[in-house]
Amino acid sequence: MLHLDADAVERALSPRALVDALRTMFREGAEAPLRHHHTLPSRDDERPGTLLLMPAWQAAGQGYVGVKVATVFPDNPAQRDLSAVTGVYYLAEGGSGRPLALLDGTLLTRLRTAAASALGADLLARPDARTLLMVGTGALAPHFIRHHAAVRPYTRVLVWGRDPAKARAVATAVSPDLPDGTVVEPVADLAEGIAVADVISCATSSSAPVVPGALLRPGQHLDMAGGFTPLMRETDDEAMRRGRVFVDTDGALVECGDLVDPLKAGAITRADIQGDLFQLCRGERPGRGGPEEITVFKSVGTALEDLAAAAFAYERATGIA
Repeated sequence: MLHLDADAVERALSPRALVDALRTMFREGAEAPLRHHHTLPSRDDERPGTLLLMPAWQAAGQGYVGVKVATVFPDNPAQRDLSAVTGVYYLAEGGSGRPLALLDGTLLTRLRTAAASALGADLLARPDARTLLMVGTGALAPHFIRHHAAVRPYTRVLVWGRDPAKARAVATAVSPDLPDGTVVEPVADLAEGIAVADVISCATSSSAPVVPGALLRPGQHLDMAGGFTPLMRETDDEAMRRGRVFVDTDGALVECGDLVDPLKAGAITRADIQGDLFQLCRGERPGRGGPEEITVFKSVGTALEDLAAAAFAYERATGIA
């Protein structure tokens, strides 16, 4: 059985190729039951941890079957200088179940999360988007910037976080990976960044709205990928009212506060959800309706994305792809 550590996974999964691998998987489909959530005990001064089990499989004899086992401890970065999300991915042959590979699930999760975010932007953001605002400075931020830059020719990338030093560090780290001439810089004032951004991408673990809907302007695309429980919010109800809302999967409607709260409050209804990545990638639902429209994309992740990333990494590592 092949073992792909983090370095091997990163070598196998270039941003554009991974975005396209996810696009293909959403178009072709796979079985991906709603993930299993199990709350884990934690210290009294920390948020609870979560154990996630995420299986997915393709049709027998036509693909792969796999499962990710991951833990999420939101306070790891601050308390232990560890990633909030860690895990492993087991990949097997479809139809037979023959073990094929064990992959680093921590980096795999970061890369596929960034790729799904970029796929949403590729389908919904204005084609002439040139300024990206990255909200959040955690481990996901550099990957999000690289993947978004693979689907739009950004000339300016702004990074905002509560800690200005971390924002500077992210900007410095990612700058060499972007095309020559791309300006990458921290922004101290979030409102200032929102005012000039064409695409706003959020990857935070916030429990309170970070991006005010009132500050959004016509033509912007708001992407949110950080919140994955009903107690987490990255924007407010006003943003959901003003924008045309899309999701990665229906799981977002029950798993994240950015949708659970406004649905419960009546700010939006389920009929206001314009489509998911399956429908968008298959051309079953239209994306952006015009240049002045505000689009909102909320993703919580799905085992289908893990399967697509793991299968593609395996094929690249073995020379199949």
